[in-house]
Amino acid sequence: MGVYFFESSALVKRYAAEIGTPWVCSITDPTSGNEIYIARITGVELIAAFVRKARAGEITLEDRQRAIANFKADWSRQYQIVEITAAVVNRAMDYAERYGLRGYDAVQLATAYELNAVRRGFGLPSLVFVCADADLNHAAAAEGMVVEDPNDYP
Repeated sequence: MGVYFFESSALVKRYAAEIGTPWVCSITDPTSGNEIYIARITGVELIAAFVRKARAGEITLEDRQRAIANFKADWSRQYQIVEITAAVVNRAMDYAERYGLRGYDAVQLATAYELNAVRRGFGLPSLVFVCADADLNHAAAAEGMVVEDPNDYP
C-alpha cells in the first residue's frame, strides 16, 4: 500500500487512454489499498482536459461524457481531496517565481509539498508525487519530493 498525490496530468490518464494509463489505473484501483490524494483544483483541471481532448478530436464526445461522469463519480468516493490554504498559495507563488511554473502547476506542487510536510511531521511515510509534466517533476524533485512519471510506464 502506498500514498500518492496525483497531479492532473497524471490523473487524466485514468479516464482517457494515454501513455501510462495501465500504470495509473493499477495505482488508483480501489482494491490496491493505496491512498490517493488530489488538490481541490484537480476537479476543474480534469473536466477542462476532457473537454479540450474532445474539441481536439483526441476522444469522442461519448468518451468525453463517460470520462466526466466516471471522474465525478470517483471525485468524493475514491480520492482524499486536499483544500487550497493560504500557506499553499504562498508556497505556490514562490514556486511560480523560482521554477517558472504555470499557476495551477505551482498550486498542485505546493499542495503536495504541504501535505507531505504534515505527514512527515506526524512520522508518516512520505507521499509519491505523480505527474506527467517534466518541468513540474523537475521542480518537485528539486523540492525533495519522491516523483513518479506515468509516462515512464508505457
